[in-house]
Amino acid sequence: MDTATEANSVSTPEPSLAFLEQIPRDFARHHLVCSRGIASTGEELLGVSARTPATIIHNIGARLGRAVRSQQDSDEVIALEVDRAYDSHEARARQPAADTIELHAADLDSAIEQSLRSADRDVLTLEGKGAVVRLVDAMLFEALSKHASDIHVQPLADRTLVRYRVDGVLYAARELPHTLTHGLLSRIKVMGQMDVAERHAPQDGRATITIGRAGTQPARSIDLRISTLPTNYGERAVLRLLDNARGAHLATFASLGMPDHVRTALLDRAERSHGIILVTGPTGSGKTTTLYTLLRSIAAGGEPGQTARRRSGRNRGDLNIMTIEDPIEYELSTSGIAISQSQINPKKGVTFATGLRHILRQDPDVVMVGEIRDTETARIALQASLTGHLVLSTLHTNDAASAVTRLVDLGAESYLVAASLSAVMAQRLVRRLHASCRGKGCPTCLDTGYAGRLGVFELLLVDDALRDPVAQGASLADIREHAARRGMKTLLEEGLRLVLRGETDDFEMRRVLQGMGEMGDPAGGAT
Repeated sequence: MDTATEANSVSTPEPSLAFLEQIPRDFARHHLVCSRGIASTGEELLGVSARTPATIIHNIGARLGRAVRSQQDSDEVIALEVDRAYDSHEARARQPAADTIELHAADLDSAIEQSLRSADRDVLTLEGKGAVVRLVDAMLFEALSKHASDIHVQPLADRTLVRYRVDGVLYAARELPHTLTHGLLSRIKVMGQMDVAERHAPQDGRATITIGRAGTQPARSIDLRISTLPTNYGERAVLRLLDNARGAHLATFASLGMPDHVRTALLDRAERSHGIILVTGPTGSGKTTTLYTLLRSIAAGGEPGQTARRRSGRNRGDLNIMTIEDPIEYELSTSGIAISQSQINPKKGVTFATGLRHILRQDPDVVMVGEIRDTETARIALQASLTGHLVLSTLHTNDAASAVTRLVDLGAESYLVAASLSAVMAQRLVRRLHASCRGKGCPTCLDTGYAGRLGVFELLLVDDALRDPVAQGASLADIREHAARRGMKTLLEEGLRLVLRGETDDFEMRRVLQGMGEMGDPAGGAT
């Protein structure tokens, strides 16, 4: 038996039927081994993990009655192969997991009780888990493998639709029979410590899962934000996936796709000891990620790999940086960088406004407020920026100039806005053309032609020439005209630049920047 890690031509592109019928799914998933078909030499090709025991590989060969050849891959890849192989096999048999997923009420209750007792949240561990638990684990694992940000479980009249949001766009992943919906939602509620018996009122929950096992690879921690809502066909659920590992990979502005001229001007304002910097855009446009990246740069005295910046003689680590968020999306504290993060809790009376008041009593140098939503928060943030604090926050406006008038609409005095506002960044996220298939679509990019996203940025710098008009109540058109004269590139102009560089296409830019003006008419973005 040859267990060398070699490639070989495969006459059967799918896992062999003998493997799927003779090797139990739980066995394959537990030991991370899956058939990759029959080689031209008659050997069974097996995808295995680095920790798959050689005895397991030998025993599979003995069970199948043929020689085997192993091909080593990561735990995640093998686990995903196992799920796909057995799901397809069960679907072809027209009995989609009938003996493992479609449970009687007593079995379902037992599975829920078991999950309540279990402290093991590792989605690569299947021992002792009920069928519904395994189904939810498989969905979570698949969504993470596709780099999804959300999972939508939506019951319809004749089926339950499961969709993943990948690069900001919903993708239909699978359809499940209605018989599974109740068990699926119950398991999700159990994970989020929600009321399983309550089906007629919306609920919110949180959970944390891990991928990987100690001693084989670093554990990957995933935070879940769960929301359920009753509909005419039953409860639907949305799970937001917050991969804590992503925080470590978003430490530079280059990873955001931010142009050098925008980055330089933004960091110049961030080096000042006071003032307010706002990031604007719709939900899902990457505002929080930009603020996190900016906070890291401020805390570290510069971006990783670059010469440390100096802010009025300050060195790395000498700033008291604090945040108030809803929710805390990623842990920012890393070795040598101290950032204190707190989360609002309306049930305890902790809102953005009250949280900000308490933070200002903690002698902060830099404060991040997750969002300015009301008059009280706006006024406190603006006043704080005038009294020796650098304040970072977000607003929901379409462009940078609109943030100025939005603050006034919230009840902030025009003179206060003019005196405190330092810079406003408007941004969007557009899908990047998949380089491997040149945007034509392939299995790797889910046939979309796109893979990953990059930012489109518009930076308004509030200078002395703009402060007087703002203090006197300048109109939105006047502010946009001033910004244009000072050389500000609009979102539409920056988007067109990305299209011309071949990083995205006209269709994607129209989708994201709809309503900002006609493509090819940069002035349209300022109307």
